[in-house]
Amino acid sequence: MQERFYEKIGERVYSRTLANGLPVRVIHKPHYAHKYAFFVTRYGGMDMRFQLDGAWQDTPAGIAHFLEHKMFDTEEGNALQELAKNGAEPNAFTSNAITAYHFDSTDHFMENLGILLRFVSIPYFTEESVQKEQGIIGQEIRMIEDTPDWQTYTHLMQCLYHRSPARVSVAGTIESISHISAQTLYDCHKAFYTPANMALCVVGDVDPEAVAALAEEILPKASGPAIDRDYGEETDLCPAERERVLHMEVALPMLMAGYKCAPIQAGPERMRQGLLGDLACDILFGDSSPLYTRLYEEGKLNGGGGAGFDILPGAAYLYVSAETDYPKEVHAAVTAEAKRLVEEGIDEDYYQRIRRSIYGNLIRGLNSFENISANIADGCFHGYDYFTFPEVFASITKADVEAFLRENITEERTAAVLLYPKEGT
Repeated sequence: MQERFYEKIGERVYSRTLANGLPVRVIHKPHYAHKYAFFVTRYGGMDMRFQLDGAWQDTPAGIAHFLEHKMFDTEEGNALQELAKNGAEPNAFTSNAITAYHFDSTDHFMENLGILLRFVSIPYFTEESVQKEQGIIGQEIRMIEDTPDWQTYTHLMQCLYHRSPARVSVAGTIESISHISAQTLYDCHKAFYTPANMALCVVGDVDPEAVAALAEEILPKASGPAIDRDYGEETDLCPAERERVLHMEVALPMLMAGYKCAPIQAGPERMRQGLLGDLACDILFGDSSPLYTRLYEEGKLNGGGGAGFDILPGAAYLYVSAETDYPKEVHAAVTAEAKRLVEEGIDEDYYQRIRRSIYGNLIRGLNSFENISANIADGCFHGYDYFTFPEVFASITKADVEAFLRENITEERTAAVLLYPKEGT
């Protein structure tokens, strides 16, 4: 395997792309007892329309998440139980863009890694088990639909986007998952659970060559073709809908506002834009920002909330959330603050303080094996090296942040969801 040591952050990485197209990354952590494996496919909730065997397929909303649940089924039983009996702590998740399977353990690591690679690469479904899972996931959907954060986020995506599948919940709906069959799951596994569309990241005191050899032994010798996907290209950066008002059983009103940004292409610029967006968020509405402090002191914020920047397949957006009795006023204040920062310029001392804070968070993130793995895998999928973040972050200037705010935080690009308590709650 190719070895590289990153002096600025003290990390050593072993890399190889197997003959079947699978990128393998081992982040070596000598003398650590704890070990972590992250096996991920570039297939998420937004991958509902794709081309397979020359024909376009339209699959039900929620199918990637449903497939994640069913992948733990094996002909012999259940892989979760097998890993747990072997001393591992396994789990999985599905986002808009990926589905990931992971575990951590101290003992029997290579044995557990073999279990992980086998059950993710060898699907086993029956119509009976699929029907049973529809009931289980249906209950999960009902629970999240009662969650204020889920409601505000989902409605915001519907306000921001005209055609993007970001409008649809990763879990789907009870109606959409009722159309999932065992054959549909096999078709999606065939399309996306193929080595060149996946990545394997391992963190810990392990033998990199042994990890690569085990993956070569267990996984298919060849990969399937690259899959064309349709993310519903947006015609412009204006939102589909400016505002929605919701009512739920909550104690305090909530605001979630979004600012639609241009899609970000693969390559090193993807990481740079992500870091730039995070920096802009903290400067604009971080909990130590002038705006957040002023609104809190005026009694217009009830604590919590903040801002974030998210890159999705074919889309990107900045969001602001807050518990506030004045959601419309706070939304207008955020847009106005961006304009002020652009016109007056960001205070240099404040800018440097936020830079140091974010860089410190990036360094602390290296203590999280899951965080390391997720970022390394994203780099594999999108053509950048995550461990070069110190150099990339250093290249971002105050003028870059001001340009980001000028371009993206505008009246033309924003939408908001206002959530109020139901009467009597």
